[in-house]
Amino acid sequence: MTGMNDMYNAADFDIELRLLIEAIYLKYSYDFRNYSPASMKRRVAHALQQFDCETVSQLQHRVMHDVDCFPALLQYLTIPVSEMFRDPAYFKALREQVLPILHTYPTIKVWIAGCSTGEEVYSMAIMLKEEGLLERAIIYATDINPHSLQKAEAGIYPIESMALFERNYEMAGGTRALSDYCTSAYGSVLFDKQLRRNVTFADHSLATDSVFSEVQLISCRNVLIYFNRELQNRAFGLFHQSLVHRGFLGLGSKETVQFSDFASQFESFAKTERVFRKT
Repeated sequence: MTGMNDMYNAADFDIELRLLIEAIYLKYSYDFRNYSPASMKRRVAHALQQFDCETVSQLQHRVMHDVDCFPALLQYLTIPVSEMFRDPAYFKALREQVLPILHTYPTIKVWIAGCSTGEEVYSMAIMLKEEGLLERAIIYATDINPHSLQKAEAGIYPIESMALFERNYEMAGGTRALSDYCTSAYGSVLFDKQLRRNVTFADHSLATDSVFSEVQLISCRNVLIYFNRELQNRAFGLFHQSLVHRGFLGLGSKETVQFSDFASQFESFAKTERVFRKT
């Protein structure tokens, strides 16, 4: 805890962190109680510096009494980090192995849980379009961070990100140029609004909310690594309920349904790429 005096030790920090998380839940109904303690410690320690607070208790006081404080703090607690076609092999596996099966459905529903600022949403929409599926697809893009959802719906990204996005797209099996799907101006790129015509952006928490639709594919990547085992099991329960019979679940490169309470209810479909199928 850089800059804190010796009297403010790790034990005090841990106690005050638990009180802060409980206060956030009681006042704002955002539930971080089952997030990874190590992850929350790092995020709150960083937030203390940004908010010029010496203790977590000072930060809690501001969160409770300053209406502008919590939305700002939420940006540190959720840390939206994403990129288009992140882990290209994952998207290639979806394109080559999963989408041919989804072709057999008259309507396709996809849930992107923890969509952050939307890069994965546009990646999925582009891939569905290239495989002739976008017109009969519905994409649910959900996150707990309203600011991230606004950015996702806007579909505007820094132009300097495009080189990375383009490389990922090519490695993911893209059939055109990524620039075909966007226009550039004033140092930013704007993705074609037609890509989000069948997208529903919604506030949804894996910690507190319930199932809202039956889907054929769920993509929830690099979200569960921030949950403890109890909350991971809750999320897997939601995914299992949401998926149709033999539906697909895509996870991040460091995530797995194995060792969870739902391990027996999913089978590995594309093992290396972390794609599972409901049994």
